[in-house]
Amino acid sequence: MKKINLLILMVLVTTTVAMAQAPPYGADVLGAHNGYGRGCVMCHAPHSGSLGNGVKSPSGDPQNGMYALWGEDLTPLFGQTFNFSGDGAAKYPVTLPAIGTISSAHDANTVILFCLSCHDGQLAKVGMMKGYTVETLPVVGGNAPTLLAAAAPSGGAAYNNDHPVGINAVVGCNPAATPESGYDWDCTGGGTGSTPIAPGPNQKIFMGNYPASFWNGKGNPLATFGVSTASNYTVNAVTCTTCHNQHSMTVYTNPTGSYSTMFFINGQYTPTTGGNSVAQFCRNCHGGESNEMHGLTGVPTI
Repeated sequence: MKKINLLILMVLVTTTVAMAQAPPYGADVLGAHNGYGRGCVMCHAPHSGSLGNGVKSPSGDPQNGMYALWGEDLTPLFGQTFNFSGDGAAKYPVTLPAIGTISSAHDANTVILFCLSCHDGQLAKVGMMKGYTVETLPVVGGNAPTLLAAAAPSGGAAYNNDHPVGINAVVGCNPAATPESGYDWDCTGGGTGSTPIAPGPNQKIFMGNYPASFWNGKGNPLATFGVSTASNYTVNAVTCTTCHNQHSMTVYTNPTGSYSTMFFINGQYTPTTGGNSVAQFCRNCHGGESNEMHGLTGVPTI
């Protein structure tokens, strides 16, 4: 009997230790956006908008919580203009919607507004965030900042060191006709107009070599696709959700299958020494740097 009791005790201790060492967010695809168990209400409020999430200063926002049931306080960011990726030359300016003017939760600048209401870290309230990724950076180690404005260089301006987004950050096409030809895909459409992108031959090969490409599944991948919406018309512009799926941190899924990822990246994203999945993800838009545009058409994602 004593041996049985001792065995039971050892099992209980082992189970307790295993539970203590479990990842803080478990295996739920929401990952860090599970918000220590708060789940969807970390961002969305099923009732009463930001007041429903305990934010006491909605500052008279007449659309409080009306779009995407958004439960964060947007008022510090309404109408703000930020310059992305530049030294003040305002190459990629983004003006966030003014208070009371949101017309769609899927408008590119509204998406940016929603994301920055948690990830700004300077004007917007931080809430429960710690400021760094819960995932460790592969290969090099350490953690990446999640409060973007707070990570601006000393004395610099917020977002000058962040990837451009908004209707001025477009996916380029026709490498022979554009100034930044090295960054463009062989496709038609693109730019700030309403013409969807139609992939060229090398882009189609790329989607086969990188089946986790976010172009796969944008309607018929061999026909046309768009990146985001802005001002209620189709525009091939980059926004936060072009690169990230805020609802799935560890798995990316499109019609070709499911792929391991991290940091909520929209594609297979598994940085390893000698691997190319990170480069493949960037090549989704930066076609000039792809294997296919350099004549190497048989390099798969590894």
